[in-house]
Amino acid sequence: MTIPRLSSALALCGLVLFGTAHAADTIKIGMVVPMTGAIAESGRYGIQGAKLAIEEVNKAGGVLGRPLELVTEDDQSTNPATILAFTKLAGDESIVAFLGPTRSTQIQSIAPAVQQTGKPVMIGGTDPQLTHAGNPWLFRFRPNDSYTVRVMADFGSKVLGKSKWAVVHATDAFGNSAKTLFIDQLTKQGVTPVMVEGQPNNSPDYTAVALKVKQSGADVMATFITFEQDLAIFAKQLRQLGVDVAWVGSPSITTTTARKLAGPALYGTFAVADFHVDGNAEAKTFADAYQAAYHSAPDFFSSWPYDAVHVLADAINSAKSTEPQKIRDALLAVKGYRGVEGAYNFDKNGDGLHGYNIVKNDGGNIVIEKRIDFSD
Repeated sequence: MTIPRLSSALALCGLVLFGTAHAADTIKIGMVVPMTGAIAESGRYGIQGAKLAIEEVNKAGGVLGRPLELVTEDDQSTNPATILAFTKLAGDESIVAFLGPTRSTQIQSIAPAVQQTGKPVMIGGTDPQLTHAGNPWLFRFRPNDSYTVRVMADFGSKVLGKSKWAVVHATDAFGNSAKTLFIDQLTKQGVTPVMVEGQPNNSPDYTAVALKVKQSGADVMATFITFEQDLAIFAKQLRQLGVDVAWVGSPSITTTTARKLAGPALYGTFAVADFHVDGNAEAKTFADAYQAAYHSAPDFFSSWPYDAVHVLADAINSAKSTEPQKIRDALLAVKGYRGVEGAYNFDKNGDGLHGYNIVKNDGGNIVIEKRIDFSD
């Protein structure tokens, strides 16, 4: 049964409905999220998306007749603090499942603890290996990068008609994996990139990388840069150097934070995006409710936790239990769930989504060009 999505005004009434419930009566979901540090803004979007979903679930009657409760822990935007945050939440035996990080590098850092804890963890990281390494407790609520690279390569080569690719990537788990997958995809097209360059996260200067792009002779560039502040620095330095190539980026280039920091430097760029307000009717309803509740537009940092809470709630109701293995089985059985990011059909690895939107930054607004879904 799919829990109906309600207006934010009605959703807020859910807090009143269960306001007198004793804390012991709640079903707790833990959330590891950046509340301080370099990527704290993305964490705020994530918490807001999760809270909106919880308000809707509780207004509709809760889960197994009990209200959901979100318990957050700050990962401080670093891997060591992410491990500490998850470990602290995992120590609370009353928490039945978790919302994990959006960043692949942070998910990779907690993967051993996740396996040891033995409870479902919903994640937003896109490195395919996260769900292909034999850890049965990770469930991905965004498309993995095997889909990212297929859409990006196809769009740049076949739609934009470009062939001289420059590839710029972060040197973390996400960037290195996505770069390798993308180059493999180009190889299948008979194309060898003219330039491949990695840069660590939180780099203060991208001038050397921008110069290499300019000197490479590239006519199209793919980027797999993890942090929005890094994207903004790179984008501005490209423009300062007069670099004018078609730019096809991974989803981070579409975030509200990246666009706010980079401004006109990102105008005219293309990207793949798992969430877009015009992606489907569910996305539009969610965006309206989010805007009403928080007075800002959502992006994928808020959309995937929103979907994750709703899918998890459905799974627990279907399982009629909060026992971890039963929740896991119910999650793997989810087929055709219509979320704001698309249709969820979980495979044996725990990957739920299998497609992307192609979007363009049109004067600061993200407009959808095309939706691509894969059957494999």
